[in-house]
Amino acid sequence: MDPERLKGKNILITGAAKGMGAANARHFAEQGANVCIGDIDIDEAEKVAGEINARGNGQAIAVKMDVTRREDNAAAVAATVDAFGEINVGLFNAGLNKPRFFMDIDEDNWDMIMNVNTKAMWLGMQETARQMIDQGKRDYPYKIINVGSIASRKPLVDVTVYCTSKYGCLALTHCGAVALAEHNITVNGYAPGVVVTPLWEQLDKDLIDIGFKEREGQAYEDIVRDQLQIKRVSYPDDVRGTAAFLASPDSDYMTGQMIHIDGGWCIQ
Repeated sequence: MDPERLKGKNILITGAAKGMGAANARHFAEQGANVCIGDIDIDEAEKVAGEINARGNGQAIAVKMDVTRREDNAAAVAATVDAFGEINVGLFNAGLNKPRFFMDIDEDNWDMIMNVNTKAMWLGMQETARQMIDQGKRDYPYKIINVGSIASRKPLVDVTVYCTSKYGCLALTHCGAVALAEHNITVNGYAPGVVVTPLWEQLDKDLIDIGFKEREGQAYEDIVRDQLQIKRVSYPDDVRGTAAFLASPDSDYMTGQMIHIDGGWCIQ
């Protein structure tokens, strides 16, 4: 790992207090980036920022934000600029899931998932791009990175709304790449499969509650057995390298791409 691969990059990450977001924040800082850790759980966000600052490579700040509120997205961008001088990368990682079978979906379930997974990404992209445009063009591209999912490629009947929200993430990535190209802003993303995070741990329990699985751990086992070519679940450290690639100069000529990190699920 190059300790200066991301030196000089100032990066906002949403949903970064735990799971993939926190792993990315630590990994980016190890490569010289300064990171703003945005999360509604400010206590956990501050813990991650403290760990990063104690290591003494990249710097970190923590910002409390409700990603579904435009003003919170704007404030997180402003905090990044105030702390580090400008913003170079926005990584929109915040997300949630609550399974329902198709005929059991109600408005509350729909609104909750779509607001956090899709609306919040749109708001974050807009507010970050506004700041990047105001900063003026550089001799390198600014970068927006969206966290998608296997669910934008596979119809999963127990998480229809989640699938819909992640199709939206894919559309935002494609449309954003076209809309922002003139400003030298690239838009790419990565789509994990089964990553052991607090989100997936809760989903495992929720699938039992709706009668889709019978016991904890069964969802993991069934997917590994029936869907994955790499016969294990993944962890945040399996994903962070792709995120760092998308934040680094190595991906400067890419835009509008969604990279799958799914253990081979999508090739079926």
